[in-house]
Amino acid sequence: MEIEEMVSKILELIKEKKIREIKKELANLEEIDIAEVMNELPLDANLLLVFRLLDKDMSTEIFANLDSEEQEYIINSITYKEISTIIEDLFTDDAVDMLEEMPATVVKRVLKNATPDTRNLINQFLKYPDSSAGSVMTSEFVDLKSNMTVSEAVNHLRKVAKDKETIYTCYVTDKTRILEGVVSIRDMLLANSDDLLKDIMEKDIISAHTLDDQEAVAQDFAKYDLIALPVLDNEERLVGIITIDDIVDVMTEEATEDIMKMNAIVPTEDPYLKTSVFKIAKSRIVWLMILMFTSIISGIILDSFENAISALPFLVVFIPMLMDSGGNAGSQASTTIIRGLATNEITLKDCLKVAWKEIRVALMVGVVLCAFMTLRIIIQYGLINPVEDTVVPIRLVLSVTGAMLATITAAKLVGSLLPMLAKKVHLDPAIVAAPMLTTIVDATALTIFFLLVKLMYQI
Repeated sequence: MEIEEMVSKILELIKEKKIREIKKELANLEEIDIAEVMNELPLDANLLLVFRLLDKDMSTEIFANLDSEEQEYIINSITYKEISTIIEDLFTDDAVDMLEEMPATVVKRVLKNATPDTRNLINQFLKYPDSSAGSVMTSEFVDLKSNMTVSEAVNHLRKVAKDKETIYTCYVTDKTRILEGVVSIRDMLLANSDDLLKDIMEKDIISAHTLDDQEAVAQDFAKYDLIALPVLDNEERLVGIITIDDIVDVMTEEATEDIMKMNAIVPTEDPYLKTSVFKIAKSRIVWLMILMFTSIISGIILDSFENAISALPFLVVFIPMLMDSGGNAGSQASTTIIRGLATNEITLKDCLKVAWKEIRVALMVGVVLCAFMTLRIIIQYGLINPVEDTVVPIRLVLSVTGAMLATITAAKLVGSLLPMLAKKVHLDPAIVAAPMLTTIVDATALTIFFLLVKLMYQI
């Protein structure tokens, strides 16, 4: 059943006061699907009613998957005891993610009802910068000692596993919490029960530090096929782990942010349908203003070639085609390079290799486009040009195709090298993809075209 249908059914059952039927319907859904249904419910007593009908064993997990608006409404509506239960049952990373999006008054209410240990732990996590490894890690991991036998480690796991986010990978630390090794459940199952962990643990450890950028951490997950990654502080002590479910969220956020930036939109974390019209307009108007003013450059170029336009007004019909082709060619190159930089497939030292490859690509696609452009000119102006009295309007063909080839080449070069330059000066390559690229390519296309026209027609 579709989410919309389920929402309608739940609301209808509430209206008819069929509480048992509601619980029966919810019992047939997965936890993530229940969260989606609740996200679509209105922010009123109906949402609170459904939340309180949830089985206590699953309510916390569902709460963690709700949108921040629904979480805030529930927190403000439930009792102090219920708040305490939720915050104590949530994994630390989920609790931190929730509180980061809440108003200060709500955060204060939540922390007030947490135990001192939980409150101190959450406050510690909240101090880490946004987009750092520390901000997405969790403290619910299994730590063991190197002098434990496999049998002792397994018995310890049985006692603590329920409160840990993952037990597939366990971490071996010394008395000062220095990470010594990593051991998996598989390693312990295949070992003898009296083997010591120090003899079977993996000592070559891939780890991150609390202040590492979360995008770099995501790249490590992809590169090494990890399901969890230990996070160390400045003194190399184990303070948390990052699990695969959290890093998938990071990848989604980073990809969304890059897509928005590449399309000249200020990134926003709120869902589209729950974002106000004013906020959406605000996220778009900044770059639209910038692009509007940078288009003045193209206007200046057109104004400087006013004589050429007056003498040969039919040339104006080729301007949109040249600018669009250049912009599309540049966007293709920049998108490819930005992705390569993001995945570390391309590094700054590959600058010359990238430039040489894009030049060859530009020449190949440029020749094909020029051939079709020549065909268009022949069809549009005829085999016999009444002005020049030639079989083909040679000067027009040379002007347009020459400009096309030069524009495509320039666009490919700019589109590929501009993101690398941005990364070199510590800017986000995605920022330059649309706004700066469009301005540069448009100005280049116009300049090349009219210079060739003046040369060919001796204007």
